[in-house]
Amino acid sequence: MALALIIALPFLGVILPLLAERLGRSACATAAAVAPLLGLVLLMQQRAPVFAGEVVLSKYSWLPELGINLSLRLDGLGFLFALLILGIGLLVILYARYYLSKSEPAGRFYAFLLLFMGAMLGVVLSENLLLMLMFWELTSLSSFLLISFWNSRSDARKGARMALAVTGGGGLALLAGILLIGQIAGSFELSQVLASGDAIRAHELYPLALILVLLGIFTKSAQFPFHFWLPHAMAAPTPVSAYLHSATMVKAGVFLLARLYPALAGSEWWFYLVSITGLTTLLVGAGMALFQHDLKGLLAYSTISHLGLITLLFGLDTRLAAVAAVFHIINHATFKASLFMAAGIIDHETGSRDMRRINGMWKYMPHTALLAMVAASAMAGVPLLNGFLSKEMFFTETLNQHLLGSFSWVIPAGATLAGVFSVAYSLRFIHDVFFNGEPVNLPHYPPHEPPRYMKVPVEVLVFLCLLVGIVPAYTVAPLLAVAASATLGGPLPEYSLSIWHGFNLPLLMSVIALIGGILVYTFRQPLFRWYAGLPQLDAKLVFENAVQGVVAAARWCTQLLENGSLQRYLALMLLASLAVVTVALGPLSSLQGPQALGPVDVVTGLSMGMLALSALITVVFHRRRLVALLMLSVVGLLVALAFVRFSAPDLALTQLSVEMVTMVLLMLALFFLPPTTPGESSSLRGLRDFILAGGFGTLVALLVYAVLTRPYETIADYFIANSVPGGGGTNVVNVILVDFRGFDTLGEISVLAIAGMGIYALLGGLQLFQPKQDADGHAWARDRHPLILATLSRLLLPLALLISAFIFLRGHNLPGGGFIAGLITSIALILQYVANGVQWTRSRLALNYHQLAGVGVLVAGVTGLASWIFGYPFLTTTFGHFHIPLVGEIELASAMLFDLGVYLTVIGATLLILANLGKLTQDDPAKEVH
Repeated sequence: MALALIIALPFLGVILPLLAERLGRSACATAAAVAPLLGLVLLMQQRAPVFAGEVVLSKYSWLPELGINLSLRLDGLGFLFALLILGIGLLVILYARYYLSKSEPAGRFYAFLLLFMGAMLGVVLSENLLLMLMFWELTSLSSFLLISFWNSRSDARKGARMALAVTGGGGLALLAGILLIGQIAGSFELSQVLASGDAIRAHELYPLALILVLLGIFTKSAQFPFHFWLPHAMAAPTPVSAYLHSATMVKAGVFLLARLYPALAGSEWWFYLVSITGLTTLLVGAGMALFQHDLKGLLAYSTISHLGLITLLFGLDTRLAAVAAVFHIINHATFKASLFMAAGIIDHETGSRDMRRINGMWKYMPHTALLAMVAASAMAGVPLLNGFLSKEMFFTETLNQHLLGSFSWVIPAGATLAGVFSVAYSLRFIHDVFFNGEPVNLPHYPPHEPPRYMKVPVEVLVFLCLLVGIVPAYTVAPLLAVAASATLGGPLPEYSLSIWHGFNLPLLMSVIALIGGILVYTFRQPLFRWYAGLPQLDAKLVFENAVQGVVAAARWCTQLLENGSLQRYLALMLLASLAVVTVALGPLSSLQGPQALGPVDVVTGLSMGMLALSALITVVFHRRRLVALLMLSVVGLLVALAFVRFSAPDLALTQLSVEMVTMVLLMLALFFLPPTTPGESSSLRGLRDFILAGGFGTLVALLVYAVLTRPYETIADYFIANSVPGGGGTNVVNVILVDFRGFDTLGEISVLAIAGMGIYALLGGLQLFQPKQDADGHAWARDRHPLILATLSRLLLPLALLISAFIFLRGHNLPGGGFIAGLITSIALILQYVANGVQWTRSRLALNYHQLAGVGVLVAGVTGLASWIFGYPFLTTTFGHFHIPLVGEIELASAMLFDLGVYLTVIGATLLILANLGKLTQDDPAKEVH
């Protein structure tokens, strides 16, 4: 329960800042801080079992047949990330209180932030991989809202679209990979997946599953070549960058890398794909960061580089490398979040992020400068700061791998080169911003220190950088141990968090990186001139051109296939079906199977002949609309009789009811249409259609013959055997609809209600030409509502309603049910509109069909929810036998309430369509049936 509450709190807290916004920014920030603060309290209450090595599990059954459960998991790795999400999130909320201007909608900002926070907590605390994926996609959607918060700016809108497209595409690949892993492991529960590592790696689909999962990870964590979206996401407000792009969202990728490490690591596929991608990202990000003039741009590329470092460590595939990766996740979150906040302070107070203009800030903002310099030094890996410790472990692990054989030196050499650039861009951050002369043409001059409490979050994070760097064993060691142990899925290797390890190669690599970085920055001008001479590649422009290209291709395909011709659509569908069926029948040596066909009696043969003849007449006289409609009704009647012949009374009743409703609908429509259809098709097209129809009909006949002459198994026996004990009804068809497949029926009536309301909306205000005479020039009868028809319809109404009630009540045990009863009631009511007119009927039948359809869906849904109260799956039916005085023993089932929902929905949706189509014939278009 506690884990579910930790995730739910940010979602529940979304409303608080929106309500508190009118009370001021401080009240808004305070309201936003309630959820993460309570979440931290709940998280700390779980500290003891987690630090004792236990895995706290919480499971709620949802859709177990599909492998989807509301399963939650808290171990050391989840605890670490939840702590980062809630802790840094709380600091960002305080920071944003002073960063956002008074004119900006702070309530909306905090609501988006809490939405993202809840999604991230769901990712790191999910035990079920499919549940995790749902939260994963929610992080993409909520980050889109945060990045585009300043939606009046083009760069914010484009940056948000780019981030959503790249991470969303990776999410689709991740979905496919997780489905494969779940099939291999036999479960989507993380505990079983992690325990099935050997089986997963030995499976033939392992390479494909690994590639798909890594695509999702690499796009989320901005790995090369998907790194380009992160710098453009810097158009977001700086609190967003400090939270999403340093501590949380981009860390979701490396979190999943760590989470699935026991299941997927340990193969050459893993080593080459992960390590090479990580090394490339490390070098590209470090190199690009040095040449950025935008302060947040430098931090963005440095983030990419450090994410590559973490990925490379996981790719090295040693237990100690995984420990180093988890350690650097902690350190990077602290110093990078503080650096982004410092950059936001500088931007806030100077009005610029251009490092060629914001010089000499030490003079104006010494306190902020000191904090930023310490954080930048941690990023560079300076001793006595936290970044130095994890970078030393990183250098050590690059030296201890030998999977590249004689080229194994490439990885430590690349790591050292990246360290050189890391020192160089960190030094540039320090020197160009805080020293290097005086500021140049600042929008806000002179700059000054920000409000006191705006610096508190930076101070807290910088203090942690110092504390971890000086006394790691007394600060971060327990947290690192439980997080790394959960990542490895077993005992930890020996490692040391000592500040001094003696003179060794990793120390030499650090010295080379430090000296080399100073030299690179000192002689940066030639490098800058060389970089300026390179072809300028705008990732945003390339991405937009690619998107436009895809849109153009899609438009071309759409125009090719969807030209507005229904004939073309049908022809393509039939051709595709012909091809599929032909390929399926091709391997058969003979169409005839071992099973003989049953004999055809005279009545059945005659009926089938009449059915075929009626269909043929419908086709021949299709241009004469009334004749075609009459022949079509004969076809429908014969189909209903065929259901009777083969002992399907429920289907026969349904067919008859639907046929009557359809005929009424078509008759109403024919009133507004010409009596004949003009010929438009050429002779060549007619020949094409004849060949296509004949070929498809022949092929379907052959397919039916091949199926009927072969034995097959049916699930009918299961439904027949379980209809009474499982659903409490002897009418198997009705039990299937309201019990075994009740979820399908609920979806179908929901669609029916939506369709009815949609057609009602389309008919609203529609003005149609109303003919004054028939096709032969005879005027319509003056009496629109003949007395005989009106009288008979009124007499038939109570009888029809009585039959409808009878059909409804008997449906669970005998042919009938809510759907058929609803159609009978609808026919009886629509007859009143036809016979007596809309105005007369409305004055006596004041029903709101919108509400009726909605109440029907609601009743059906509530019936399903009621089973949850008693601990049963959604839509589980219960039934019992009851004795009623003077009546005797009867059976009552909860499915009757569900069937009542079906009944009401059918009436509401049908009358919304038919009654409002009929109203178009009235003189007054305002007479509508609601």
